[in-house]
Amino acid sequence: MNFPFYIAKRYLFSKKSHNAINVISGVSVCGVALATLALVCTLSVFNGFQELVATFFTAFDPELKITAVNGKVFDAQDKRIQALRQLPEIEVFSESLEDNAMVQYNGKQAMVVIKGIEENFSQLTAIDSILFGRGDMVLYDEVVDYAIPGVELTSILGTGIRFLDPLEVFAPKRGSQINMANPASSFQSAYLHSSGLVFAVNQQKYDASYILTSLQFARNLFQYDTEVSSIELKLVPGSNVKKTIGKINELLGDEFLVRDRYQQQEDTFRIMEVEKLISYLFLSFILLVACFNVIGSLSMLILEKRADVITLRGLGADNQTISRIFIFEGCLISFMGALVGIVLGLVLCYIQQEFGVISLGSGATAGAFVVDAYPVSVHWQDILLILGTVLAVGFFSVLYPVKYLSRRLLEKY
Repeated sequence: MNFPFYIAKRYLFSKKSHNAINVISGVSVCGVALATLALVCTLSVFNGFQELVATFFTAFDPELKITAVNGKVFDAQDKRIQALRQLPEIEVFSESLEDNAMVQYNGKQAMVVIKGIEENFSQLTAIDSILFGRGDMVLYDEVVDYAIPGVELTSILGTGIRFLDPLEVFAPKRGSQINMANPASSFQSAYLHSSGLVFAVNQQKYDASYILTSLQFARNLFQYDTEVSSIELKLVPGSNVKKTIGKINELLGDEFLVRDRYQQQEDTFRIMEVEKLISYLFLSFILLVACFNVIGSLSMLILEKRADVITLRGLGADNQTISRIFIFEGCLISFMGALVGIVLGLVLCYIQQEFGVISLGSGATAGAFVVDAYPVSVHWQDILLILGTVLAVGFFSVLYPVKYLSRRLLEKY
């Protein structure tokens, strides 16, 4: 066994002659434990919110989305695009066309995004889980085209879930200039009828501006033939997403961009990752302050163990060996604090997951949030990061002070 580590372990668990040293050591462990607990709980809550947001997006966004690097649209009849249908990893292949338009209903107007989709869109995503209203998901019939608007958009236009009058949709005619004498002639117009359904992603980007309708309606409105703005794919369960993206990139070349669900919402998740990083750095600074309490405990221990130091020197121990004893002592205090903090943090996260003890709102605000309690998700890579951070901060916070104190306080012995 490592000699300095063995002595440090004996010092840590042995009773000191001055009770104050035991108290200070206990306070040091508690300080490190509380900072570690805060790290575990905070990072787990950020993970919970990130996964919660991801569930909303995945009900609307496809597993893989292919768009053109240059331009808004591309020809869906391109041989490379059609070759995708033959890939064994692809379960659902769906074309989509979306562009900006203006809608009008009983004098109220709003700028929207018309998203034309194929009938297999319900197989592509879990759209059924965010649809509200009565009826089946129908995009068109022999007579009219139907609209499935976002829930906030129905409030903006005042339509309600099932509206009687159709929505009037306007889009600029392609390649034509606005006729100032007759501006209406520069716009393509069409009508969308109520499907009796709305969707709620719980994200304003979608709920306040998107309208789902048939792909053919979107092509007629925006004056396209076989063009699409994206190809949306669902993979066969068990397929390796990264390998499939690499295979698609190899097939399509540099003219197309393939993104998974997280890359489609890259800005949102990047903001959440930055917030998580800032919280981690802030709490790590608090951890550093907590580790400084260990220095006070070690300085008193060095003074108490002066007789032991004389004995150790008589047995041949040099200054470096003695310094290592107290460095190991500080590291053991940090490790105990980290272990206690991680265990308590995991227990609190489990209680929050199972019982939702800490709620997001109460009283008048109840029901205003998507979930009632703070979501929590423990990632083991975060636990390993926290453990490594505590040990590293604990080691470097005591390294120089212990060497300095052992040299100044014990140099005459």
